Amino acid sequence: MAAVVESAPKKQKTSATPPRPSHYKPADFLDEAFLRDHCRFILDFYAISGPVDANGGYNQNYYDDGSLFDTEFKQIVSSCRMLANYALGASVTDRPAYMETAQHGLDFLESVHWRSDSKYWAFTVRGNEPEDMTQQCYGYAFILLAYAAARKTGLLSDNKKLIEIFDIFEERFWLAEHGLYADEISAEGVLSDYRGQNSNMHMCEAMIAAYEATDDNRFLERAKVLAENMTIRQAGKTDSNQIWEHYNTSFEPDLDYNRDDPKNLYRPWGFQPGHQAEWSKMLVTLNRYAPADWMLPRACELFDKAYELSWDKEHGGMVYGYDLEGKWCDTDKYFWVQAESFATAAMLLQATGDAKYKKMYDALWNYCWAHFIDHTNGAWYRILNQDNSKITNEKSAAGAKCDYHTLNSVFEVLKTLAFEATSPQPRSKRGMP
Repeated sequence: MAAVVESAPKKQKTSATPPRPSHYKPADFLDEAFLRDHCRFILDFYAISGPVDANGGYNQNYYDDGSLFDTEFKQIVSSCRMLANYALGASVTDRPAYMETAQHGLDFLESVHWRSDSKYWAFTVRGNEPEDMTQQCYGYAFILLAYAAARKTGLLSDNKKLIEIFDIFEERFWLAEHGLYADEISAEGVLSDYRGQNSNMHMCEAMIAAYEATDDNRFLERAKVLAENMTIRQAGKTDSNQIWEHYNTSFEPDLDYNRDDPKNLYRPWGFQPGHQAEWSKMLVTLNRYAPADWMLPRACELFDKAYELSWDKEHGGMVYGYDLEGKWCDTDKYFWVQAESFATAAMLLQATGDAKYKKMYDALWNYCWAHFIDHTNGAWYRILNQDNSKITNEKSAAGAKCDYHTLNSVFEVLKTLAFEATSPQPRSKRGMP
């Protein structure tokens, strides 16, 4: 996720290999062949300098041209997301060699991020040594998601590790009285008073992935609890019925937390339209596995409002944040907001048959094609100003971007196309009038 104050662009090194030429713009952005090729196009960018660090783990910091910076610094979220990128991307791109890249990431997660002495994971490492040992529920979510990708693609032969991780979550972060997770434990073992929606959102995402990988209902049931508690109960604590980011220990909205820091990397102030879209996407997914009358209408409500309030009619794209009155408080454009939103639009189109979601899907793709996609070097830019001018030449950075959101969003559209092809009911019978 996102916002950070950018430094002045740094001088780039020369690319290790020539960039791949731009791929074609399709007649329809729902074209399956295009979507699969776009995944190759993204991953080809990381091949310029190579995703694998011979000293362990992945290279996580890339300039626009594919050259590297700060090569010793790694963060667990990017370590896990890149593992998922390659494990899941192997079949989508028909490049089985990516499984070796995924295995390399799994080995690093288990031998460097995991600290057997403390039974903690290092949130960041430098030179393969722990740097930040704060235990972040947000980071834990992607540990589970990485193991789910490993299980789904055959790197793991059983469910033991995923169940073990679930039990660790239960012990360290689960707050049964609220039906939600706490957020942070210090290296000394002290639980923070901060509570947030972001960690719970990504926990829900990880639980869905774990259920898909294992068919174990404990993961599905937990995802359902998290989704209902955040999108119904917690959203109901705001006048606009949207999901606020920050809470106190009683899970009451903290409307002042980071009010003066709207570009905080992990805890920005304001409503995040990208997060409303992600919750909407997960409600559609849950409604496939465990249908409930409220899920699809709520998914539509969350996404429709977020899109309406954040779409920039002058410059295109969705802005990063808006305040309690719906006025923009951060007008920057982030890659992940656009990507998660086009995936959500595709899923809502399939689920409802409402043509407005095709218009949203196309608008997002056309905007991204024009501004976010780097047709010279590959992959997507991370962040743009409101007028779509560039802010930085750091395309990917540890903890901030590794094209997980872009790839995963395309994966979700491909899954939606497959679901559409096999669904026994017409759209009009799938929970919407």
